[in-house]
Amino acid sequence: MTRQSDVEWLAGTGADGAGADRRSVLVIADEAPISGRTTGGMAVLASGARLQAHLSWAEAGPRLERQALCRVILAETIGVADAVLEHVLPLLADLAGMRDASVVIVLEPSQIDLVASAIGAAPVDLLCAPSVAECVGSLCLALSPTLERVHEIGPNGEAARLMRLNEEIARIAETLTRLTRGEDEAVRVGLVTDTSLSYRTGPSADRSDIRVRDVRDTIRARRLRDQFFGAGLFEDPAWDMLLDLFAAELERVQVSVSSLCIAAAVAPTTALRWIARMTEAGLFERRPDPFDRRRAFMVLSARASLGMRNYVAAVRHAGVAIG
Repeated sequence: MTRQSDVEWLAGTGADGAGADRRSVLVIADEAPISGRTTGGMAVLASGARLQAHLSWAEAGPRLERQALCRVILAETIGVADAVLEHVLPLLADLAGMRDASVVIVLEPSQIDLVASAIGAAPVDLLCAPSVAECVGSLCLALSPTLERVHEIGPNGEAARLMRLNEEIARIAETLTRLTRGEDEAVRVGLVTDTSLSYRTGPSADRSDIRVRDVRDTIRARRLRDQFFGAGLFEDPAWDMLLDLFAAELERVQVSVSSLCIAAAVAPTTALRWIARMTEAGLFERRPDPFDRRRAFMVLSARASLGMRNYVAAVRHAGVAIG
């Protein structure tokens, strides 16, 4: 027998017949969020959102396969069996991919590869071992009609930080496009290339003998700074990840999502957001592991790879070290 609350959730309506309000959140977690013992549960209460429904992971699969009219979904994966996540997470990714719902997933570090592989390129906000404040910020963003109209949402201006992240990645993408000196490619991705600003490496620049040791030495030197000045002062996750994937390409080795998060030298949630945005910008590509469906590898796109090679050739021609 179907409960009244089930009907209301499946139809997206409340007792008064009105559509689900904009402040409602569907929570998927094996522990009741109203207990206040989970990060997501506390975040729902702190954000002022209304709990539309709470489903266990075992219930979520059949429900999401039938129908799910819900604007915001918060899913906590901590402690959930891999097999269950492999079944339900793609359903959540489909909802997010069709823009029918904003999906926030709270996970633990050991689940990064599994969760990232299951959701693919879907626009899902991944929070790795977040604080309640970080979770509140993401929920507030998900509950907001448009990001463009929001300047300071949630703790520490989460919306403003994400907008700056997007602007920085757009700048990086444009720079790498110029480095490729490929005007046709620039037009294809919607960028305007000013040939007067294009980077020229000179006729003697040689890209064929780039040494992976030089790239790895640069990465080590960047990490040494943190030992003397403390972590956080020199955060530059986009460049750190570009360097790491470029070195891996030269070495012909594969880099998992969790390994790339470590290379970013920032908090896992921040790294995952950068990976998502860099993928959306066409700089990173996700490759499934043919031997383990619970894992995906990250590689440079052809455009990013050519940009990195031309950059190294340019600094070599200028007689300076890789930055």
